[in-house]
Amino acid sequence: MPARWSCYCCVSLVFLLIIASEAGRDFYAILGVPKDAAVNQIKKAYRRLAKEYHPDKNKGDPNAEDKFKDLGAAYEVLVDEEKRQKYDRCGEECVAKEEGFGGMDPFASFFGDFGFGFGGGGGGGGREREVPRGGDITMDMFVTLEELYVGNFVEMMRNKPVARAASGTRRCNCRQEMVTKQLGPGRFQMTQQQVCDECPNVRLVNEERTLEFEIEPGMVDAQEHKFVGEGEPHIDGDPGDLIIRIRTQPHQRFERRGDDLYTNVTLSLQEALLGFELDITHLDSHMVHVVREKPTWPGARIRKKGEGMPNYENNNLFGTLYITFDVEFPKVEFTPEEREGESEEKGELVKILKQDSIGKVYNGLRGY
Repeated sequence: MPARWSCYCCVSLVFLLIIASEAGRDFYAILGVPKDAAVNQIKKAYRRLAKEYHPDKNKGDPNAEDKFKDLGAAYEVLVDEEKRQKYDRCGEECVAKEEGFGGMDPFASFFGDFGFGFGGGGGGGGREREVPRGGDITMDMFVTLEELYVGNFVEMMRNKPVARAASGTRRCNCRQEMVTKQLGPGRFQMTQQQVCDECPNVRLVNEERTLEFEIEPGMVDAQEHKFVGEGEPHIDGDPGDLIIRIRTQPHQRFERRGDDLYTNVTLSLQEALLGFELDITHLDSHMVHVVREKPTWPGARIRKKGEGMPNYENNNLFGTLYITFDVEFPKVEFTPEEREGESEEKGELVKILKQDSIGKVYNGLRGY
């Protein structure tokens, strides 16, 4: 019996392993997201892990390329609603049979044709001559303060000229070189001439592609993100880069300075004198509660730590929200009795305010 039981266990284990292998890869586990993850959450996870596991950054890891391919396959399926539904229903086997599966290049859509420019140019010999390069394109992207607070994904359509093979040949890689010509015994002449190579002919064809740009929480004005190889083409060399530059749109309620936010609140004279309680709607719609039970003078400022902008390097850190108060005085005329009272008795306002005349004259610009 023990031997038979042992054999039965081995067969069961093999059977379970076969089922697990047929089920395919767990794309949710690969990206580290829950099964109910939103599309933006999937995109953010892929973008972070793609930078971490790119083979050019992990040349000592023989498994880096396989991990990177797994990330690409997981992203391709989970970011597509139809493919994701099929995958949730019957696993990778269903989507693997689908035409076009595996042809997507999510890394290029996030980072451009050539990733981050890892490698290439290290370790030893230099090139014979510098490879010509197309021009860079710089584009301003106007974003809201709300997007810089919570983050967002933006899809851009890029109409890009791409070199494609054409019939015939062409002169290429032209350069100036010194050519030596013998004029006679012991006599030479050196001249500079243009020398070109013969290359296969190409033509430029406009192709439309989608690029995805992540507005990360805490990004700052004028910060740049580079899509390598998405700039102007060069028929004899490499294309330039597409550079996205962040431009912050003015906001009606908040002003940003570094990681801090500034806003103004107007109080009535009654609130300024007797105290107040109010809620300020923040950039992600959460409420900042402010309570004050004593007089507030015009220009007074309070601080709310942790209610500023998220720090770009560490989104768990937030700046400070500075609230400056203005006081709106009533636009009504008070009666003589309210202002001065009757006979020698002081008026009600004078009794309440309990202030003597000040009339101090000073240089306010220098703070004297």
